[in-house]
Amino acid sequence: MAVELDADAFRRRCGALLNEWKAARTTAEWGNSDALCIVVGASDDEAPYQKGSSLHTWLLGYEFPETMIVITGDKVIFHTSPKKAGMLEPLGKKTGIPIEVFKRTKDESANAETLKQIIELISASYGGKRLGGFTKDRYQGKLVAEWQAALKVSGKQFEDADISQGMSTLLAAKDDSELKIIKQAAKVTSVIMKKHFVSEMMDAIDEGRKVKHETMSASLENLLDDEEARKKRKLPAEFAWDLSDWCYPPIIQSGGKYDLRADAESNSESLHEGTIIASMGIRFKSYCSNIARTYLMNPDKAKEKNYSFLVDLQEQVLMAIKDGVPCSDVYNTAVAYITEKRPDLLPHFIKNCGWSMGIQFRESTYTLSAKHHAVLKAGMVLNVMVGFQNLANPAASDPRGKTYALLITDTVVVTNDTPLVLTDVKKTLEEISFEFQDEEEEAQVKPEPKAAKASSATRPTRSSVSTEPTERNERRQLREGNVQARAENEAKRNEHQKQLHAKIHEEGLRKFQNGDEGAAGETQEVFKKFASYKSEAQLPKHVQDMKIIVDNRNESIILPVYGQAVPFHVSTLKNVSKSEEQDMVYLRFNFVTPGVTKKEMSQPFEDPSATFIRALTFRSNDVGRFMDLFKQINDLKKDTQKRDAERKEKADLVEQDNLQEVRGRRPLRLPEVYTRPLVDKRFPGDLELHTNGMRYQSQLKTGQKIDILFSNIRHIFFQPCDHELIVIMHFHLKNPIMIGKKKTKDVQFYRDVTDAGYDETGGRSRRRVNYGDEDELAMEQEERRRRAGLNKEFKLFAEKIQDASGINVEMPFRDLSFHGVHSRQLVLIQPTTECLVHLTDVPFLVITLDDVLLVHFERVVFGLRNFDLVIVFKDYNRPVVHINTIPMKQLDDVKEWLDEGPANLSWPGIMKTVASDPIGFFETGGWSFLQPADEDDESEEEVSEFEISGSELDVSSSDDGSDDQFSGGDGGNPSDDDSASASEEEESGEDWDELERKAARADSMKAEGRERENGSARSGKRRGEDEDDRRGGKRRK
Repeated sequence: MAVELDADAFRRRCGALLNEWKAARTTAEWGNSDALCIVVGASDDEAPYQKGSSLHTWLLGYEFPETMIVITGDKVIFHTSPKKAGMLEPLGKKTGIPIEVFKRTKDESANAETLKQIIELISASYGGKRLGGFTKDRYQGKLVAEWQAALKVSGKQFEDADISQGMSTLLAAKDDSELKIIKQAAKVTSVIMKKHFVSEMMDAIDEGRKVKHETMSASLENLLDDEEARKKRKLPAEFAWDLSDWCYPPIIQSGGKYDLRADAESNSESLHEGTIIASMGIRFKSYCSNIARTYLMNPDKAKEKNYSFLVDLQEQVLMAIKDGVPCSDVYNTAVAYITEKRPDLLPHFIKNCGWSMGIQFRESTYTLSAKHHAVLKAGMVLNVMVGFQNLANPAASDPRGKTYALLITDTVVVTNDTPLVLTDVKKTLEEISFEFQDEEEEAQVKPEPKAAKASSATRPTRSSVSTEPTERNERRQLREGNVQARAENEAKRNEHQKQLHAKIHEEGLRKFQNGDEGAAGETQEVFKKFASYKSEAQLPKHVQDMKIIVDNRNESIILPVYGQAVPFHVSTLKNVSKSEEQDMVYLRFNFVTPGVTKKEMSQPFEDPSATFIRALTFRSNDVGRFMDLFKQINDLKKDTQKRDAERKEKADLVEQDNLQEVRGRRPLRLPEVYTRPLVDKRFPGDLELHTNGMRYQSQLKTGQKIDILFSNIRHIFFQPCDHELIVIMHFHLKNPIMIGKKKTKDVQFYRDVTDAGYDETGGRSRRRVNYGDEDELAMEQEERRRRAGLNKEFKLFAEKIQDASGINVEMPFRDLSFHGVHSRQLVLIQPTTECLVHLTDVPFLVITLDDVLLVHFERVVFGLRNFDLVIVFKDYNRPVVHINTIPMKQLDDVKEWLDEGPANLSWPGIMKTVASDPIGFFETGGWSFLQPADEDDESEEEVSEFEISGSELDVSSSDDGSDDQFSGGDGGNPSDDDSASASEEEESGEDWDELERKAARADSMKAEGRERENGSARSGKRRGEDEDDRRGGKRRK
């Protein structure tokens, strides 16, 4: 297929090159050159980053081997093969740039004559003495030899001038098309790190396999050519892998030998379970990306502390990177931060914090070190790295763990403010730290099974009693076993909750102790100045009449005050009230002043101690005019509030990139789906899969569409139609989008399971006279087939989206679901791998577990049927989420991973306190108030309250009408003192087996008596007996 060059890109870039060189050719950056000559020889895979090849790629989009580019004062000259010349010649007509193309042939004499002409053109350019080029490039090939020979024959003695610095400055800032390519490269690099390397590393360590560093590096290198391996790791199939290459062989290091330089190599030693550093970078369409992460296995406190500091250090470096900042300032910022916080780590800090990157993996002109003072520009792409090397770990028992290093590297785009990090791989301590235990250690820490309770194991029995267990004995033993297991689980859970609370408390103190976070990210209200008019000339002309005037254009109300027309902006007006008294009408204007309690009315004031006008009252006998004024003022107030609300609603909207539609083929499509929220009317449309996102196109109107970009998707859910009436594809977004006039972060596409036409129009099956069981079975089978078909269709489309976007599609776990009220009605709430969701009804519920700080149970009180659940987020300014009326029977299942509490709390007040003074909150105990109080002193009383005794059993049995069977002997008495000890009861009372025999005999006698009266009473009695057993079991909890 013929290659067509991008004429528009060539026009822009070649024009920029010509203008920059002509304007600054006499400077040192351009070597005071009179002409430029870039000769690229044969392709050399061993040296992919020569600057001549980079210039070719930047100008033309491809590297043209055996091609010469000469730039003089009046034209651009190409000398290349006829085939390449055919691609280059149209550029002159399309761009308007003067281009002359000389073709190389097989005739060496003709080629020599052509080179002679080019030398003459160079001599005629400006002074014709200094020839600019890349002096460090070392190309080989026939064209290079011919050019050197032509220079010798011509006798011209051109002075070599190095233009590397000038070219680096020109190529530093990337345009939109270049940034888009680099973003794709960084995304794929991140996906390989997360899905392939981390999985390979964890598998090797978990299985105890000895894998060499160079073997893991080779496996990563082969990944670009191994389609089966990519499918296994679910890497995006839509990515153009054939246009990708590695910037360098991936570097894997562990076991005490670390080299943090960019030209390091993976050695032949095996992977060590300690500190593992992985560095890699994908080069996509000749543009580079890079990433490095450190993974810690069983780290000690000192290592964790050093790594956490490294993460904080990278944040400081990123904050220092912005347009107009010298490279040296970035490095000096890092050094100053280390000197202030951790001076002991300064000798271990690396020599630079990265460099500029693009087509060249490393542009030395823009190295982030103390010696380089080049100024950063918006649009530049940097390889930002921070690390410490040769750190000692004396606590390590393994000699290979005595020395370690730490490194974090990301691909970053320079902006006018906060830089944009392109490599999306988590780097917090919690995400890169792993805990492993050997089998011997696991055996040592594994708790021994506890012995049975003494009350049941040592209870005396009579020799005359049979040891064969009865049905009641089995139920009793089962209940006692459940109570014992529940108590053990409760103790483990309480201990784990204490550990989690301690961890959260420690992290909160560490986060806010330096005051860097301020008031937990609380947004401060800003004083707004309202200027109704800049000068008196702008006032309406009829203000001289000294009447109340409503100026809708300037959103102001002009009131006469002591003979002066005083304008008041409508935003300063709290409300206006109207009252009538005899023939007079009163208008009272109430203004916003300090001390207003309503939150919606509160606003900051420049000087709250100043004198404010609280209210003004006017009266008139012109009732009609005051009625009109009252209506105009309220309408103006409503319009202003509505506009402010809309502006506030759209404040957090983020401008999205354009959707790149699939070209040359029809996009993958999921037809006949409905959307929530509605675009206009409930009418089906088609969901299409494109290059960088999806588009929903309504079948009713072509203008009704919804574009969802992969970069804005946080979660994708597929909920099959099993046990539901709809099959769902749900997207939870990072930033909200506008659908119609509504802002939403959740977009859902679904299809109904029920075929309305089949059920409601009277199909053939419904017209049968003998409509019966066979028809119902046929309808059920048809519905099952329809459900299976819908599930399959939606699942296949979801897998296509997952392959194209690299985002995992989650399915709710219905087996782990529970019912609760999160809005207005009782709904089914289901967990997924990363979220807690309800997707069937509006409003949707999507809670990302990574955003959750803690979950608290409320109303966990004995005797209540339901309990509540409160979710607190890491963002303290985000309102808590309540899930109410959860059935108590699901308490034990959910308590396995959540907290509990007996009473409801005032969460808005709590969160306001936390957000306003986080350091004070944590210093006074933090979240410890959520933990249940220590009740050791009341443990005996609680046991006596819930533990059923022999006397209680007698009383409950006597209530059933068998007083004569249990009133005498040693079996206990209802009047016995409840505080009697257990040992006294066991000595004086009968044992459990004897009581069971008597109970069984009494039940048999009662059953025979009632059977004679009513033959159906036996089953009812048995059910009542079982109900008593269940009540007794409840009390034992």
